Amino acid sequence: MKPIITLCLVLLTTGCGTVTTLSHSDEALSRKLVKRDTYCDSLPRVYSGVSYDLCVLNSKPTGTEWDVLVGFYVIDGAFSFLSDTVVLPYTIYRQATDGSVPIDG
Repeated sequence: MKPIITLCLVLLTTGCGTVTTLSHSDEALSRKLVKRDTYCDSLPRVYSGVSYDLCVLNSKPTGTEWDVLVGFYVIDGAFSFLSDTVVLPYTIYRQATDGSVPIDG
């Protein structure tokens, strides 16, 4: 049972919006969101994981897998909220020095 729980946690963490926004460059984040046809113009660094999930949800639906993805991003949003809270001092600093990530589309 322990390996299954560990695998689930690893899968949730690798898809986590917070990990995505903190580990990718601004250009890579912009490309990812443009590729998903999001309607967002920029991505704030404070609570960036939750914002990333909301930007993905605020995009054009793509086929039948959309319903499954919506559920994933809603659950991921809760985990991202907790993770974003932990890294809040860092993201506040980055927001103050670099501003929001522009999404060029």
